[in-house]
Amino acid sequence: MQMEFVRKMPLPQELIRDYPIEEEMKRRKTARDAEIAKILTGEDQRMLLLIGPCSADREDAVLEYMHRLADLEPQIREKLLIVPRVYTNKPRTRGTGYKGMLHQPDLRKEEDLLAGIIAIRHLHTRILRETGFSCADEMLYPSNYSYLSDLLSYVAVGARSVENQEHRLVASGLGIPVGMKNPSAGDISVMMNSIVAAQSSQEFIFRSWEVHTAGNPLAHAILRGFVDNFGRSHPNYHYESLQELLRLYRESGLQNPAVIVDANHNNSGKQYLEQIRICKDVMHSRALDGEIRNLVKGLMVESYLEDGCQKVGEGVYGRSITDPCLGWEKSRELMLRLAELV
Repeated sequence: MQMEFVRKMPLPQELIRDYPIEEEMKRRKTARDAEIAKILTGEDQRMLLLIGPCSADREDAVLEYMHRLADLEPQIREKLLIVPRVYTNKPRTRGTGYKGMLHQPDLRKEEDLLAGIIAIRHLHTRILRETGFSCADEMLYPSNYSYLSDLLSYVAVGARSVENQEHRLVASGLGIPVGMKNPSAGDISVMMNSIVAAQSSQEFIFRSWEVHTAGNPLAHAILRGFVDNFGRSHPNYHYESLQELLRLYRESGLQNPAVIVDANHNNSGKQYLEQIRICKDVMHSRALDGEIRNLVKGLMVESYLEDGCQKVGEGVYGRSITDPCLGWEKSRELMLRLAELV
């Protein structure tokens, strides 16, 4: 094997033991899990809003953003349930570049995965303790989920991972909602198959154990647009796309039909300001059709303290170093407007 084994990583139970959370935090997360589940099953008519930076690149700026969200939350909580995006590991199309806080917790230093796995647990813990938010993260590496299993209330399986067998099977055993994105090439049947797999009982090997799962009835769709053979972005958030997804759900017999619309990525062509218009367009589609209103359970928005993005090393506090994001003031206005439209 052409691999150097650098060091053995701590087991998840060891990290949780060394960096525990308080009982009140556990109760808060359990309560939020139940709230999110009720929205996805239709018992609660509010919408989910998954909002936050494209990547959680530095603890101080992310925490400031989360405190601002917490200050705004009382004004919109009757219509929107905020689930902050705290994405600590990032997929890279070419396998190079910034891979998230998990890999590189300090942007001034080289990658350090042991420091990274401690840093992401510390970040999620501080957010829950200081703001009451239990957050969403991307399940890029399924075996790493266990390091954060007592902290997360939502997991997304990305466009590059949704066809992967391990992601689908692990999703079937999680006790929280899992959003399955459509693949980057746009084949919706791939996403639907992943939801079927995640909602089904499974047997497989996970972290050296043979495991059995009962299936995850809260696995659901995320529409994020797609790229054609020439590298051009195409949206799939329009009324017609939602109608087609509704038809596929009817034919599938899946539990709790639901979709979160990702307003950025290929839906916006990474034109971050378009997220405002796209969110309003989706809300208009919900207003036109009761079945679509019941299907669309939430929106996903990439948002940070400052508009746009920057290169690693430029050092603008609170500006994304991956995909461009809406700045705080625009995000605040959007959240208040969405609460009016629910």
